[in-house]
Amino acid sequence: MKLADLAAYAEKKYQIREQHKWADFPGFSVLSVPLTGKWAALLMRRNDPVTGKEIEYCDIKCGADSVPGETVSGISAPFRMRGSKWVGVTFDENTDPELVYALFDRAVNAGGQQGFTIVLDPEPVREEHVYQDIPLPFAGSRAPEPDEDIPEKIVQMRGMYDYANNSFVQKCRNFYRQGKFMEGYQDDFPWNGSFFHYFPTYHDLNVKQLRGFFSWRTNVRKGVFRPIPTSAAYIYIYEMLNGIGTNSPEKCLEMLQDFESGFLDGGFGDEKMRENLHRWMFEFAVLNDFPPEKSAELADPVMLQKDKALQFLREPEAASDENLFDALCFFAGESLRKSPVVGQFEERGRHLFCETWKRALASWKSEGSDFFTECFGSRNAFPWYPLSNAVFWWDHYLRKKLDDSGVKAGELRNEYILNDSRSFLFSGGVWQTVTYENLYFNKEKFRAFCHASDLKLRRYLKTGHYLRSKPEEEWAEVYAEQVIEAEKQALIEAAKPKIKIDFSGLDRIREDAVLTRNSLLSEDEILELEEENSPDNPDSCVQDLQSFPGNVPLDAGLLRILQELLSSGSADELLREQKIMPSIAADSINEALFDEFGDTVVSCEDDRLGIVEDYREDILQYLEDKHLL
Repeated sequence: MKLADLAAYAEKKYQIREQHKWADFPGFSVLSVPLTGKWAALLMRRNDPVTGKEIEYCDIKCGADSVPGETVSGISAPFRMRGSKWVGVTFDENTDPELVYALFDRAVNAGGQQGFTIVLDPEPVREEHVYQDIPLPFAGSRAPEPDEDIPEKIVQMRGMYDYANNSFVQKCRNFYRQGKFMEGYQDDFPWNGSFFHYFPTYHDLNVKQLRGFFSWRTNVRKGVFRPIPTSAAYIYIYEMLNGIGTNSPEKCLEMLQDFESGFLDGGFGDEKMRENLHRWMFEFAVLNDFPPEKSAELADPVMLQKDKALQFLREPEAASDENLFDALCFFAGESLRKSPVVGQFEERGRHLFCETWKRALASWKSEGSDFFTECFGSRNAFPWYPLSNAVFWWDHYLRKKLDDSGVKAGELRNEYILNDSRSFLFSGGVWQTVTYENLYFNKEKFRAFCHASDLKLRRYLKTGHYLRSKPEEEWAEVYAEQVIEAEKQALIEAAKPKIKIDFSGLDRIREDAVLTRNSLLSEDEILELEEENSPDNPDSCVQDLQSFPGNVPLDAGLLRILQELLSSGSADELLREQKIMPSIAADSINEALFDEFGDTVVSCEDDRLGIVEDYREDILQYLEDKHLL
């Protein structure tokens, strides 16, 4: 990262331009907050006398407490500035842009805050100061042009401006008072010319521009959007944010959305205005306690994607493989998504990555911490400055909050929960956002986990394009190895033959088999069989189950068949002696032993019985325990 990247970021987001203040020191420049002129960053460039290369670094006024307690690459004590409000940043190929931009955002927000005072019993606004003739100009005001026809309402509005001080808070207060006074005013005077101003208000417009603005606003409220300078259009947005011309926050938000579709989508304004409008609508929704689902519609999609990704990583069991893998990729980058593990194996590859993350969460051992917290820290409260770059009178907003809540000023507290990863808290007169802050992410640990997982899974699946192992990542390889071993065992189990037996029809099968057998026997053979199976015959194989030694659920004939299969591998002779069909014998044995083994232990293929080898040792142990071997 280079200093030029920070300067470009400051200009794009805050319209802050780099200022070279010292001709004798061309390597030094500053970035100042527009509202206050306070320095947010001191930029420095110098040549290294040894290498001859240019070295870039800066001091940022973000507060030393903005930096995590542990050492962060490129962050140090300030180089030129003094005090606990400054930190130093060295710019090179290892500098994290997200970290630098976050620190600069804090510097700008802190430097632009002016504070506010809650007045519980303000004096009524005096609107009777009406000048019948041309008003005398106050210091800093504009005198109207001679013979200029000024509508009386505009004369009264301009007379209301309070020059008590030049603070930004006073500027916002004047705007609100004048805006409420003029909220129903209409005019018919076309806008002409250009206008450019930071944080524009009515006071920055001359009479013709005021009339042109109010005429343009009259048409906007009728749904007719015409061209007007972007700075003038900002005044209309500020009106909506302050509730000028609306009777409810819901109506205000509706009018802001109509403005976007009518003005910005109509080809007027610019993308920076759209960016600001989206930010303000979301912040407005939070400040006015809109339902979280409505605020989510207005929020930055990237912010919501981050929040959802953190939720999935924190609670992976509630996420699908697709959602959890997307969450991993959100923080790991496209390198993980482009891994051949996913490219070649798709769903299986994603599943293995997800299982590795789950295994790390379940197995991580660290005193007072867990793996998610090790990577992303805990939710903490950080300063939040809603509508900080808009003209907005906080005193009116807070007084209304006090009236609605019925509490004293010091007791006003409000918590707004946007989602499981982010909430907003108002307490002690300040707003905070409670969330997971990028500054406290351990990106090295998370990237080590992803790299080690990718390395192991590529080798396991033989994808080619193998990664090089790093000694410092051996701790992370363990989790992938555990997942790989678990999948190997699952594949072995899945490969075992599974024979499903429907025992519900077994009695019917036996009856049909007996009928078939009897139809094939001669009369003499039938009489002989009946005599052999008679209860009076001491050699009969039909015995009472309870009287059989060992109390096993097999009759003597089936037990002999099972013993013969175990010893010799064939029971054909016994089947012929007992005149039992092989399939019937197999079904009878399996049914009798199902409660014990929960599976088929004897197979029947091509009318030949055989022991299922996976259960041979178990059957032998079972019979030995029953003293039947």
